[in-house]
Amino acid sequence: MAEKENKKPDVSPDEEVLESLPDGEQEGEPDDELVLKAQRGDVHAFDQLVERYHGKIYGLTYNMTSNREDAEDLTQEVFIKAFEALPRFRGKSSFYTWLYRIAVNKTINYRKKRNRKRALSLDQFDQEIKTDEVYHALTTKGSPLRNMSLTELQIKLNEALQNLSEKHRTVVVMHDMQGIPHEEIAKVVGASVGTVRSRLFYARRQMQAELAEFVK
Repeated sequence: MAEKENKKPDVSPDEEVLESLPDGEQEGEPDDELVLKAQRGDVHAFDQLVERYHGKIYGLTYNMTSNREDAEDLTQEVFIKAFEALPRFRGKSSFYTWLYRIAVNKTINYRKKRNRKRALSLDQFDQEIKTDEVYHALTTKGSPLRNMSLTELQIKLNEALQNLSEKHRTVVVMHDMQGIPHEEIAKVVGASVGTVRSRLFYARRQMQAELAEFVK
C-alpha cells in the first residue's frame, strides 16, 4: 500500500487555511467571540481559551514525547506562539484547528532537534494507551501478550511508538490515542484521508512487528 502525499508549500500555522475541527461541547462563550476579544487586547479572554484547550494540547505533546517536563514546556510554547500569532488569525479555520496545527508542528520540530530518545518512567506513560487500538488488537483473542503485566506492556508499546517516524507517530497518537477521526487528522497534517489511513496501517504493522517476540 503506497503512500500518496498531498504536497503543500511550507506555511506558518497562522497562514494555513484549514477547515474546522469540531470543538465539542463547550461551556461559556464560543471560541470565535473569545478570539475577537483577545485580539482586541482582552487577556482574560485568551486565558479562557488556554484553560479550555490546555488539556488537549498537553495530551498531544505528552503522547508524542513520553516526557512530562517536555510536554509541559511544549504546551507553554504552543500557547505563547498562539498568543503572539493571534493578531494574524483570520478565522478561516476554527481556533482549535489552528492551535492543534501549531502544537503538532512545534512537537515534531522539537523531536527533530532532540538527537537522543529519553527513557520512559513508569509514572509518565499516558493511561490512554489502555484504550489504544493497537493495545486491544495485541491483547485480545487469546494473544500471549495478555499474560504480560500491564506495566511491561506499556513500556514495550511506548518503545514501539517512539520508534515510529514523526509522520507515523503523529497519526497514531491523534487517532488511536486521542480518538480524532481520519478526516480531521488530514486537515491538521495537510494530507489526504487515504494517506492518513496508509500511515496508520504502516505504523500499526511496524509496532506489531516490534512486539512479535513477545507473542511467540
